[in-house]
Amino acid sequence: MDRREFLQVLASASAAGLPLAGCAGIGATDGAGAGAAADAMYDIPRFGNVSLLHFTDCHAQLTPIYFREPSVNIGVAAANGRAPHLVGEHLLKAYGIRPGSAQAHAFTYLDFDLAARTYGKVGGFAHLATLVKRMRASRPGALLLDGGDTWQGSATALWTNGQDMVDACKLLGVDMMAAHWEFTLGAKRVKEIIDKDFKGRIEFLAQNVKTTDFEDPVFKPYEIRSINGVPVAVVGQAFPYTPIANPRYMTPEWSFGIQEERMQKMVDEARAKGAQVVVVLSHNGMDVDLKMASRVTGIDAILGGHTHDGVPQPVIIANRKGKTLVTNAGSNGKFLGVLDLEVKGGRLVDFRYRLLPVFANMLPADREMQDLIDRVRAPYKAKLEEKLAVTDGLLYRRGNFNGSFDQLILDALMEVKGAQIAFSPGFRWGTSVLPGQAITREHLMDQTAITYPYTTLTDMTGEFIKTVLEDVCDNLFNPDPYYQQGGDMVRVGGLTYVCDPTADMGRRILDMRLNGEPIQPSRTYKVAGWAPVAEGATGEPVWDVVESWLKAKGTIAPRRLNLPKLVGVQGNAGLAG
Repeated sequence: MDRREFLQVLASASAAGLPLAGCAGIGATDGAGAGAAADAMYDIPRFGNVSLLHFTDCHAQLTPIYFREPSVNIGVAAANGRAPHLVGEHLLKAYGIRPGSAQAHAFTYLDFDLAARTYGKVGGFAHLATLVKRMRASRPGALLLDGGDTWQGSATALWTNGQDMVDACKLLGVDMMAAHWEFTLGAKRVKEIIDKDFKGRIEFLAQNVKTTDFEDPVFKPYEIRSINGVPVAVVGQAFPYTPIANPRYMTPEWSFGIQEERMQKMVDEARAKGAQVVVVLSHNGMDVDLKMASRVTGIDAILGGHTHDGVPQPVIIANRKGKTLVTNAGSNGKFLGVLDLEVKGGRLVDFRYRLLPVFANMLPADREMQDLIDRVRAPYKAKLEEKLAVTDGLLYRRGNFNGSFDQLILDALMEVKGAQIAFSPGFRWGTSVLPGQAITREHLMDQTAITYPYTTLTDMTGEFIKTVLEDVCDNLFNPDPYYQQGGDMVRVGGLTYVCDPTADMGRRILDMRLNGEPIQPSRTYKVAGWAPVAEGATGEPVWDVVESWLKAKGTIAPRRLNLPKLVGVQGNAGLAG
């Protein structure tokens, strides 16, 4: 925006109660204001003798973006009312964050449109690189850990088969990584990157991936590094449900799973080899990590990902032999976790943790990384920037049940495919678009860039539709975290329903209706969808279907979200007030 627009935003922010202290520095891209704001945000005193830097779930976002945090992130059973299931004011109160501040914008959905225009975009690898270098300059020997979901989520990652992200992570200085969506490039490509690009540079860790025939380990389970004379073990944990959540045919000879017993064995083995600190680099999802921390002993900290939860401070979990710090570092390159540990007498005695938002306007772009990003994007620049339509309303994805960009995809599928009902996967990745912005091809690909993008039109009985919804709902709300699979609820178009997240399996989905009429179990309905996991699936790519719809519309009116009526969760801290 130009200076006049920026001043108008500041005036609007003041009228809305947003503090202006620091806003001028944040909104500006250079000058003393930006420098002072950056110093206040990022001057973190060094503590202890071991430092770990952590980012996760960047989903191939090389450039700064807008990203709205969820207003619905319901916790059930033991998870009710505790991190990560805190949204909006509940989260601000729990962590003592001042409403209207830059931190409040980073961690919540509150006043998102206005705050996004005030504080600017977040993430971007050039800005993340600057922050990483800044942290490393004050923390000799600090390791940079990548929690996975790095090679997927953008057009350029899809079109380069992940090579853009591999090159960016090498330049960023990643030391070790875990994985999930990486596996959707196929086993052959994953091994190629490890053997060619990562060899001698980045460790790809996964203690829970074995061959299906002889149960041999596929990847190195852990790595021990000395940091300022302290032996530190990092154990990798890939997403346990990869062959269920994603196509099995992409990794046919590998098995996954939580593998709790093997995790304990790896931790004990690393300790026996002299590790004074043991950290798990996890892609379990935070609820799973919290349970694992209560059952596996000897882990000092879990640096977690998968569920995209930006949690300002670790949750401290007690187990029968000690305590474990459990963290989760958000998504989309929006945060960098900084864990400082003090190790004395061969054991961890104290820590400090900060989850730092990466505000692009507060951190200058690292020149070398920016040059790489520019080179990667150059062949695709015109294609990426092509305007498909303009949105009158905010478009976002993240949330347990639906987002406005998901609704846009559902509306397009039903109209183009002539379907009565549409399903769209409960993916947690996908950037946000502000009202008045052009929807570009890049924005569309940010929501859809997968290696199995086929659209479908299927006849389903009402009974089968209920079975599908119940199954996905159990993946999200099963009271035992080990039975959760970490996605959000399938997005539903056309069909309305009532949902009780606290009910038992098979009883959560109630009163399904189409156009006000009850869904009949034996009746057949036309259902559109995309991203089938079955081998041999075909169909027009979802981005082509939605692109043609966007171009035909030109201007996209604000989407009316098709949300279920929720019962049994009144007062839940994971629901917007």
